[in-house]
Amino acid sequence: MTKLLLLLLVLNSAVFAKYTTCFFQNSNYIDVCERSVKQGVSIEYANKFLLSYFKTQKFDEVSYKYLQPKYIKSHRKNEKKANNVLVKHVPRIIAHLKKYKEVYDYTEKKFGVNREIIAAILTKETNLGKIQPKHDAFLVFNTLVRRVKPDTKRNKWLLNMGKTNMVSIISHCYKKGVEPEECNLPSSYAGAVGIPQFMPNSFVYTQSYKGKVADLTKMEDAIVSASKFLHQKAKFSELIEWDLMPDVVKIEAQWYDYEFDNDNASFVYAESKRSGKKYDCFTCGKVELVYMKSYAKKIMRYNNSSNYAVGVLRLAYDANKGLYAKKQ
Repeated sequence: MTKLLLLLLVLNSAVFAKYTTCFFQNSNYIDVCERSVKQGVSIEYANKFLLSYFKTQKFDEVSYKYLQPKYIKSHRKNEKKANNVLVKHVPRIIAHLKKYKEVYDYTEKKFGVNREIIAAILTKETNLGKIQPKHDAFLVFNTLVRRVKPDTKRNKWLLNMGKTNMVSIISHCYKKGVEPEECNLPSSYAGAVGIPQFMPNSFVYTQSYKGKVADLTKMEDAIVSASKFLHQKAKFSELIEWDLMPDVVKIEAQWYDYEFDNDNASFVYAESKRSGKKYDCFTCGKVELVYMKSYAKKIMRYNNSSNYAVGVLRLAYDANKGLYAKKQ
């Protein structure tokens, strides 16, 4: 009876504990807690979140495996195959553009981002919402933070990325008034959320179409948020004039041949500004590709894969032609 009473007292004190500091055995949790508080989260909420068994003592083994370098490399190689498969969905993209015409009219006027580009991105990300997420974003990033050792440049980046996204999720749920155990954000294995697959640290770019808080599982909000993202982060503010584009289908095929012949190929870059790494640049020095290159760079702010950007432009190019043909 005495042991039971002591246990109840301990549990009771834990429930009603008043947290005044960010103190954890794991130094990364201290960092996450302090960053969250700086973003306006109450210190009590941050502590409750990071002490929740369901949030910090459970791990996503599948996502951790697929975030290893060999799987990332394989994923990038498969991007070309994905592009080829998605071309058959162009009629669906056209139907989607018609269905959400009112939303796209709004976003093109407000942000200056082509509707075909956004529809192509949403197709690439989740097949216009048909692909359902199987992971929880917080568990994905918590697993990284608990497992990764900062012993390489890449691991240091992964660790900081994990912590930054944990902070964004805690802040997001705090602002929505959601208890930690109920704060569940279905995501990809990489922690990307919703139809447009936003990383939590990009939630700052979200915007609802007609509501107060964006819901990335709603198509209207996904369209607006993806448009806002490209407008603000990539300075995409002038609609592509498709008549000024080269034959994107032809350029796509040439790019794939070039990438096959060059292990270090990039569609737009000759050198990485961040690391100084040199690339075999496909568009560099080709005057006829300057216009296409400028928009490929903007799309790569959404996803830095060359094949991703080329695939988006191809889908958007075909969708635009289909829309135009229907008007004749």
